[in-house]
Amino acid sequence: MVNQFQRDALSTRLGIPMIYGIDSVHGHSTVYNATIFPHNIGLGATRDPELVKRIGAATALEARATGIPYLFAPCVAVCRDPRWGRCYESYSEDPEVVSSMTEIVTGLQGDIPSTSPKGVPYVGGKTKVAACAKHYVGDGGTVNGINENNTILSRHGLLSIHMPGYSASIIKGFVITDWEGLDRMTSPRHANYSNSILRGINAGIDMFENPLADETLVNHLGSHEHRELAREAVRKSLVLLKNTNSMLPLPKKGSKILVAGAHADNLGYQCGGWTIQWQGQSGNNATVGTTIMDAIMNTVDKQSSQVVYQENPDTKYLPYAETEGNNMNLTIPEPGPTMIKNVCRAVKCVVVVVSGRPVVIEPYLKWIDGLVAAWLPGTEGQGVADVLFGNYGFSGKLSRTWFRSVDQLPMNVGDEHYDPLFPFGFGLTTEPTDDSN
Repeated sequence: MVNQFQRDALSTRLGIPMIYGIDSVHGHSTVYNATIFPHNIGLGATRDPELVKRIGAATALEARATGIPYLFAPCVAVCRDPRWGRCYESYSEDPEVVSSMTEIVTGLQGDIPSTSPKGVPYVGGKTKVAACAKHYVGDGGTVNGINENNTILSRHGLLSIHMPGYSASIIKGFVITDWEGLDRMTSPRHANYSNSILRGINAGIDMFENPLADETLVNHLGSHEHRELAREAVRKSLVLLKNTNSMLPLPKKGSKILVAGAHADNLGYQCGGWTIQWQGQSGNNATVGTTIMDAIMNTVDKQSSQVVYQENPDTKYLPYAETEGNNMNLTIPEPGPTMIKNVCRAVKCVVVVVSGRPVVIEPYLKWIDGLVAAWLPGTEGQGVADVLFGNYGFSGKLSRTWFRSVDQLPMNVGDEHYDPLFPFGFGLTTEPTDDSN
């Protein structure tokens, strides 16, 4: 598609190619068979800038394989109220975590060589893309978390909370602007416009010189290597919130496991928004990946264990998931609460919350033996089973405060009267277990 657009542009009188950009906020997520990484709220829980740099590099390769040189990513919003429907696009409520995760820009654009002219845009060749830190300073601090609402805060709050992510991104890249962009490329400023234009065009960002897709890169799209990277990201993003009597990790052998919940076997909801379509979609046909249910089946010992899936059982394992949008109550919709009560009161159970933000869970906590925040993990659900069954230990830490009630919102780490259910940075850990268990 993009190649055809470019050919049409090149066939015009001036033959100037177009610059085509797309939202690739958790992988090249609008393309079938692409690798879909965990959404940013999960990546924030990893506290691993080097990991997101590698994710940026993988995303750039997959985008370039389809002829796209420019991505509207990363989102560096600092979500301060989880009622915001796009909170899952934010790495954290903490500006330091958000700033550290801008290392993804370097992954997308490439490491800037020491010989690169200062102030000149840099994209490291045909396997890299131009990044765009978005959306606008303060977008994560709107009143009551309403999308595109007013943001009311002090100058100190603007500079100390919402600005650092942009500052960190600009240091790693450049600003697209119509105000003094060319002026600042010379010293003194505006000394030589012709030279500034030539330097910008010849800087090697490969948008005009190589407008068509490099078909030799096509095998990178959804490659095994990239899916393994996404699986690693899923493992590191999981946050263990409760583990009564060391319920987790689960045994692989000799188990009878009931898997329940509408989203246990639903790749679309597992990936969340910005997946193929803007709002995402339900079902397993939109793209290629492994559902959490499939991952469990792949992991347990098939000779000695029995796994049963019921979407809505009336009488140990319950994924809950939500869809995108502003939400003023953040409660789990039915039949979720009834399922938790019925199942968790009858047998030992682990609840895996698949969501783009914390939700009200305290009323059900007394019945739950194991509680895991899986966020929106993307296509590689095998990463969830890797940790549930002990191939790897839990290591993720909350990138945002888990509240008790929406009446407490907005509530962020460092606030007065801070009384969360689970504080910012919380996360229990486990050790890997022997495969023979």
